[in-house]
Amino acid sequence: MVNLGYFTFSFQELMLSDHADKVRGLCYCPHLLSSKIMFIDHIRIYAEAGDGGNGVVHFRREKFRPKGGPDGGDGGDGGSVILRVDPAVDNLKAYSYDPKLVAKRGGHGGGNRKHGKSSQDKIGKVPPGTVVYRSNATTVSEAVELERGEQGVDLEPIADLTEYGDEFVLCQGGKGGKGNWHYKTSTNQAPEEHTLGTEADFGVYYLELRRIADAGMVGFPNAGKSTLVNKLSHATPKIGNYPFTTLNPMVGVVEFPKYRRCTVADIPGLIEGAHENRGLGHEFLRHITRCKLLLFVIDMAGSEMRDPVEDLQTLRTEIKLYDEDLSKFEWLIVANKMDLEGAEENLANFRARFPKQTIIPMSAETGEGLEELRAELDKRVGYRKDQA
Repeated sequence: MVNLGYFTFSFQELMLSDHADKVRGLCYCPHLLSSKIMFIDHIRIYAEAGDGGNGVVHFRREKFRPKGGPDGGDGGDGGSVILRVDPAVDNLKAYSYDPKLVAKRGGHGGGNRKHGKSSQDKIGKVPPGTVVYRSNATTVSEAVELERGEQGVDLEPIADLTEYGDEFVLCQGGKGGKGNWHYKTSTNQAPEEHTLGTEADFGVYYLELRRIADAGMVGFPNAGKSTLVNKLSHATPKIGNYPFTTLNPMVGVVEFPKYRRCTVADIPGLIEGAHENRGLGHEFLRHITRCKLLLFVIDMAGSEMRDPVEDLQTLRTEIKLYDEDLSKFEWLIVANKMDLEGAEENLANFRARFPKQTIIPMSAETGEGLEELRAELDKRVGYRKDQA
């Protein structure tokens, strides 16, 4: 099975679909199918809490007590479905294998005022930065029909889980009903009244992960973002001299003096037309919507036969077309690959074209300029962990 977007399909279905080219590419690169790099950041799930157990009608019958009276017990409460932010989870991959969270119903009451067993809550673990949406569909089949329709699914954001330990009750469990012993009065010695357990919440929900980082790196493929994250932090992203080495967002922690730090996210390379869902980067741009600072990593040597000025203009345009608010974020330019031929001349032209922008010349490969970038990050987004 392969997951693309919100859906999970078999290979046979995918080879006949619009995603056939992507699947064939995966088939020719078996290492891309490794579970180690499988990254799911948005998915549809079905959630259903447990109904409450019923209260019962029962009368005590035992030797020497012919008029024992009503003793029907109460029903137990059904389990709720709860999402919890867990430090051991970094994406939504688990839900691609089992996209449902279902809690058990409460037990029914019994004679002798026995209370039905209340069910345990069903806990769904999610990473920090998970946004939860409620859809207008009540079943998975209905959701699929809406997704394939022209109008699509209506989604309402209902929770934003950002801190470890945060919990959100996705579906509330039903309450247990009352047994007939509650209804005994001086004028009603043999009540037949009782209540049923209440119905629980259920529905189709969408989970979307937006990685939380202080600074987000954006740039074209092979601009050197992965190498830069590796040098700045202890993260170990895959690095290679070919496009789209990074297939999912990497987050590294950058340490500064005096116990200060920040987190930096490496977003997969953008290409022109990314706002129209071209390339890999578009799928992950959501992860920089929470960043305080954007780092535009530019290949200043033009080693990929591109012009650095045009690169920056294209990246800024794609960011703006994807989300108008992103273009208003604080940003700076990382002029990378300064160790290569032609970089100095290009940098002079670049400074003349963008005289008001902060430009940090550096080489992620050799480490030149790395401390200057660290100092700038510390000044703009650095913080003490105990003061965050």
